[in-house]
Amino acid sequence: MAVQTVAGNTTSSAPAVDLGPAAALSCRECGERFELGPLFACASCFGPLEVAYDLPTGSPEELRKRIEAGPDNIWRYAPLLPVPADVAEKPNLNPGFTKLVKADNLARELGVTGGLYVKDDSGNPTHSFKDRVVAIAVEAARAFGFTTLSCSSTGNLAGAVGAAAARAGLRSCVFIPHDLEQGKVVMAAVYGGELVGIEGNYDDVNRFCSELIGDPLGEGWGFVNVNLRPYYGEGSKTLAYEICEQLGWRLPDQIVIPIASGSQLTKIDKGFQELIKLGLVEDRPYRIFGAQAEGCSPVSAAFKAGHDVVRPQKPNTIAKSLAIGNPADGPYVLDIARRTGGAVEDVTDEQVVDAIKQLARTEGIFGETAGGVTLGVTKKLIEAGVIDPALTTVVLNTGDGLKTLDAVSATSQATATIKPSLDAFRAAGLVAG
Repeated sequence: MAVQTVAGNTTSSAPAVDLGPAAALSCRECGERFELGPLFACASCFGPLEVAYDLPTGSPEELRKRIEAGPDNIWRYAPLLPVPADVAEKPNLNPGFTKLVKADNLARELGVTGGLYVKDDSGNPTHSFKDRVVAIAVEAARAFGFTTLSCSSTGNLAGAVGAAAARAGLRSCVFIPHDLEQGKVVMAAVYGGELVGIEGNYDDVNRFCSELIGDPLGEGWGFVNVNLRPYYGEGSKTLAYEICEQLGWRLPDQIVIPIASGSQLTKIDKGFQELIKLGLVEDRPYRIFGAQAEGCSPVSAAFKAGHDVVRPQKPNTIAKSLAIGNPADGPYVLDIARRTGGAVEDVTDEQVVDAIKQLARTEGIFGETAGGVTLGVTKKLIEAGVIDPALTTVVLNTGDGLKTLDAVSATSQATATIKPSLDAFRAAGLVAG
């Protein structure tokens, strides 16, 4: 199979690949189709490419049984993903099938009566949802013969790539902004791959990686979120699959999703649509809401202004995992929010911190700043009457708060320090009335 050069993609020649039900790459703008390969932009209109499928046919009941009999990770959905049928037998981190927590304590505080759930992806191997997308990208990298796994990252992806590459026996070299949270730097470096800080923000890092792909220095490199992006993005669909399965094979009425590049939100919508098409869930309305931090809210600003084009911003927020000022999928997020009757909103850093602490206090879930953004926006939209508290609502927590300790460390300290005596304990006023 000859892989053509498309808008900066690597020219290569590779044998036919086995990526399961994946049939081709399709342009999201003009619909032109391309053979499977390390491509990410259309040769005709430069639009982004995504995976097109030959999805399973036959009885929805039989497909449900097949999925439910599968492993307790994303590979239970292998018939719906661009991976070979034997993917579960290969060395990988087996992410996914994380908890969907029925958040009754939080629901009472927010006044939600229709059922509130937190999809807690902090339980993944490197403690963020990025393990899902990287697992799919690794299979594409193997199929195309790449020897180095790489990415541009705001932190979580760097750790996920480092861990997945180590497990798969691949070299890794990842690129991050120079001023990331220290916890994320350590987690990306500990897996033994190369970690390179770039002076600038994420958009500067991403531009550098795009240049490296077109240079001989980048030959043999699979950049999970650039030349492998169409496959990588499909990993987010597994969030949609799991949520529906965990709700008893039904769609949520409302879902709130954090926005960085916007890919996660668009792929969750794609996952819902695929489940409807396959007859695995009932076709009924659902609303999708996007969440951003005020200090990096280009999609929210465009939504509120009624624009179809997203104007880039320079990020300035504690929610660094969402700090992408020029989100690639921004326009598609706007389309989905409007089509489903949802919205895109933002919150201040102070509201982010308050939401992190509320989620921890009510449900015992310590989310990172992205989780604080999502819950903060959920609260704001409930108070504004935009989110209906009488409907089933799912909120995403995409990472572990241990990665962003600085956000809450100033207000999360010991209640008291006392001498080791009962008198000192009484004097501190901590004895229950």
